[in-house]
Order: sequence, then C-alpha cells, then structure tokens
Amino acid sequence: MKPFIPQRFESLVFGLLLSGFMSCLVTLIASVLTVGIEPGLFGIWMENWFSSWLVAFPAVLVVAPLVRRIVHRLVITG
Repeated sequence: MKPFIPQRFESLVFGLLLSGFMSCLVTLIASVLTVGIEPGLFGIWMENWFSSWLVAFPAVLVVAPLVRRIVHRLVITG
C-alpha cells in the first residue's frame, strides 16, 4: 500500500489506530464476560467500544510520549 498520510501526522495516526484496536479488543472481552454470547452482543459491543475509544484516543496521545521516554531510559541502546 502506498503511503498517503504526511509524516507529521504519524503520532496522531499511531494513537488513533492503537487506541482503536486496543479498546476494540478490551470491550469485546468485557462485553462477552458481562453479557455472554447473546444475539444483541454486537450492538452492545459497538456501543461500548465507541464510548471507550472516545476516552482511549486522547489518553493515548497524552500517555504515549511519557511511555516512550520511560522505555528509552529502560532499554539499553547500542
């Protein structure tokens, strides 16, 4: 696939995708554990996922730089 997003948006796209995938997976597990595998599970999951993503996306944008700095201090380079 040919890149189409300017590099200056890399951290924003990273946060968008990471928060989307993680919140999607976590809300699926939580929804299944709470409701079980029911006919309305998909709708419940999507509702929970969307509201979780609204929180997760800005949280990742704020937390990711801090985590990168911590990891940089923990990892031996070179």
